[in-house]
Amino acid sequence: MAVYTVHQPSRRRARSAAEPERFVFVRDGFSFWAFLLGPLWMLRHRMWLVLICYVAVCVILAVALQVVRASTGAGFGVAALLALLVGFEAGTLRRFTLGRRGWIQVGVVAGDGLELAERRFFDAWVQSAAVPPVTPVAPSTIRMSQGSSDVVGLFPEPGASA
Repeated sequence: MAVYTVHQPSRRRARSAAEPERFVFVRDGFSFWAFLLGPLWMLRHRMWLVLICYVAVCVILAVALQVVRASTGAGFGVAALLALLVGFEAGTLRRFTLGRRGWIQVGVVAGDGLELAERRFFDAWVQSAAVPPVTPVAPSTIRMSQGSSDVVGLFPEPGASA
């Protein structure tokens, strides 16, 4: 079962209070396409800053491997490890980009697929919107117990043990 985080556009960018068709569901876990085609995957999701950092890291690694005169196999291994890192952190990179754009994380939902996760999230979202908010209890109506003790913790009396 996959876990998704749900992101809503910021209020200033949204045309109305809640636009469910603009919500973005970001899957947590390994992304095969980010692993296989990292830069193209970043372009597809318009993650410009992430792409620039990725290219900078690739250039720095290539220069470092040239300086230490590493073999071609070592260069391939480093590139594979970087691709693997991007594949594992794809969801985090998307959440980072959405956060920089002002999107708000409004929930976390689990489902066997994106459709089921969307259905679960919006069912709970509609239910929470239908329930009127609970009014808080005024502090003056809360009564404290008269038998207060100086002991704080698991044991009812000083010096007691399990």
